[in-house]
Formats: sequence, C-alpha cells, structure tokens
Amino acid sequence: MSGMIFAVVGPSGVGKDTLLAGACARRPDLRLVRRVITRPAHAGGEPFEGISEAEFARRKAAGAFALDWQAHGLRYGIPHDQIGGRGPVVFNGSRLALPQAVSAFPDLKVILITAPEAVLATRLAARGRETAADVEQRLRRAAFALPSGIKAVTVINDASEEVGIARLLAALQPDRG
Repeated sequence: MSGMIFAVVGPSGVGKDTLLAGACARRPDLRLVRRVITRPAHAGGEPFEGISEAEFARRKAAGAFALDWQAHGLRYGIPHDQIGGRGPVVFNGSRLALPQAVSAFPDLKVILITAPEAVLATRLAARGRETAADVEQRLRRAAFALPSGIKAVTVINDASEEVGIARLLAALQPDRG
C-alpha cells in the first residue's frame, strides 16, 4: 500500500460528504473511498454502494472489507480494493470505529469535522433522511469524544462551503496531525 490514508470523522450533519466532495474536486490526486452501506442506493447523500444485510455479511465473511463497522442501524464497509495504489486515500469513517481503523491502517491520519449544535440541527433537518427523533438522537451523539489515544486534526465547519473545503484541504496536508 502506498500513499497516506485519512479518516474523516464527525457527527451526522457536520458536512463531511460535502467537504470531501469539494476537496476531491479541487485535488484530483485524492482518492475518495466509495463505502459499502446497508442502505438503499437511492437514499441519497454520498456516492455509496447500497447492499442488503445478507450481501454485506457474505462480503465480510469473504474478507472483502479492510474495515467495517455498525452505526445508526446500518453496516458500513471500506473495501480492500479501494485502499491500495498511488496517492492519498480519504474515507468517511466513524468515531467509534477509529481504534479498529488505526489497527487496520497504522499510519492513519484522522481529521475530525465539527460544527456548533445549531448548525448540525439545521443540516440534519434539511437533508430529510431522519425522523425528528433520529435527529435528536444524532444531536445527542454529536458531542461524543474520540476514543482514548486517538489524535486528530480538527476542522470546524461553521462557515461557507468554500471556507469548510479550504479548512479540510489544509488538514489533508502530509505535515498535519
């Protein structure tokens, strides 16, 4: 495996997908992992491969994932075939899965995206994927601290999309973290 690997983590609604898409558009050398998720492909959000629970279990048993985790009632997988190769790799990860991610990728760089609660609430409501109860639950989890021993570069996404993308691009520099 060559190139750096970055896990971008943060609470739901913080804008990870938007910032990642913008960063990749401005830096063509970045390779964004297309996650495998047990969510219908038409559910929106990031570009992902939507599969059934049974297919996810089959692929996991076959060793298809370099990393996988469960959150919000869904399964997420980072396929092995998207990690190797040239250039920096970025993936939208989970704060809870960071110990497993560091074990899988010892040189992993972690970028934590944050935003004020009011900003998160507005973004979650606007995307329309969750019920009001789901939004409330996600807001309660927003303050979740990183697991012990995990170091991260923090990016605050509380301004315009362009400012957020610029902040993420600065965090993606090899000398950060």
